[in-house]
Amino acid sequence: MHAASFSHVRTWVFDLDNTLYPPQMRLFDQIEVRMTAWVMAALGVARDEADRLRHHYWQSYGTTLAGLMAEHGVDPGPYLTDVHDIDVSVLSPDPALARAIRALPGRRIVYTNGCAPYALRVIEARGLADTFDAVYGVEHADFRPKPEQAAFQTVFAADGLNPAEAAMFEDDPRNLAAPHAMGMRTVHVAPVAARAEHIHHHTADLAGFLAPLGM
Repeated sequence: MHAASFSHVRTWVFDLDNTLYPPQMRLFDQIEVRMTAWVMAALGVARDEADRLRHHYWQSYGTTLAGLMAEHGVDPGPYLTDVHDIDVSVLSPDPALARAIRALPGRRIVYTNGCAPYALRVIEARGLADTFDAVYGVEHADFRPKPEQAAFQTVFAADGLNPAEAAMFEDDPRNLAAPHAMGMRTVHVAPVAARAEHIHHHTADLAGFLAPLGM
């Protein structure tokens, strides 16, 4: 039983996209379409090139936004507003997940590379409103993205959490490297497990994984 591995945890940190909802709901597909359109308009490139750049920036900088800021001086505000202007009705409430998260002992927060207003919309659509103590977006990390350790440090300092008493739940394996280095318990949430030294646990069923950890 994995519960013993979390007996020290006092703060539970959850990523948002493809973590608090399953990837088969395909919400992020809408964001990717809007990101590509934004890159096309901002840089004056064709769709194929915009798709290539979007993926290149994600690989090289952690997010498309970080690459656009670093290489083109893009203002993050309008970008974040535009790409997150999507239809969240494709999401459905998950009462089992809500119960499991609410039962966790200590503080529960969301930290996403998206923006906080978007995160709040997703949380509400999933029936998770009033479940978390705080919601942090990339704006709270001075627009530095995960997987940069400095981004985690900025958000965690603002929250006042102790990484040695915290756990991180993420769908992107590379975003668990910094939390692991900071002393956090790490959980990869995805249909297929990724094997790496910085990943302690894997689950394809977040509600089921959390249930034994509750009070």
